[in-house]
Amino acid sequence: MAVPERYARYYLENAPSLVVLIILNLALVLVGVNFYVETMPGVPLFLWPLYADSPTAVALFAASLFTLLPNLGKRLSDSPQNLPLAYLNTIAFVWLVQFGLWTFTALNLGFSHYYAPPWTNPGILDYWGIIIAHLAFIPEAYLIPNYGKTTRGALVAAFVLMMANNVFDYVFGYHPPLRYKVGIVLPILSVGITFLSVFAASHAMDRLE
Repeated sequence: MAVPERYARYYLENAPSLVVLIILNLALVLVGVNFYVETMPGVPLFLWPLYADSPTAVALFAASLFTLLPNLGKRLSDSPQNLPLAYLNTIAFVWLVQFGLWTFTALNLGFSHYYAPPWTNPGILDYWGIIIAHLAFIPEAYLIPNYGKTTRGALVAAFVLMMANNVFDYVFGYHPPLRYKVGIVLPILSVGITFLSVFAASHAMDRLE
């Protein structure tokens, strides 16, 4: 399954729409990093990409889109294919699905710690903004199968990296800032989402020959 080809071609084969999509995602990286910036000094520099989960997902997607620039003027199906691109596109897909679903899950598990009941809280618009913005990661991920392929090694690498991220988050306590104690439910759901994300990539993306 992927975003229908006609829509993917419209947005990814035309220079103006592709450039706007890249710029938009790079802007979202900056917006996302702003959420983490106060707590990032307490995290080792080389681990920032694992800590800033959502900005990393969007940055990976922007990098994936950037590889399409040399293909402008050609069909999306003629995009270059090689092993490094298979790894990049697979990891980008998995990161987008993981943290689109993770944010939805984490925010709703601790809803009462962030928001009053919807009918009494004008801040509920903020809630829906966060939810919609992160669930939009998923259709972005499903643009990738229109031009990106995967391999067994890329899927294994994406799974290992994401499981390492789960360990980093819940064993060492470097999960994104939350207003409630993590407990056991969120880590279990996070691991489940990891399996789902890699499974989705495996079924959505064709194999690189």
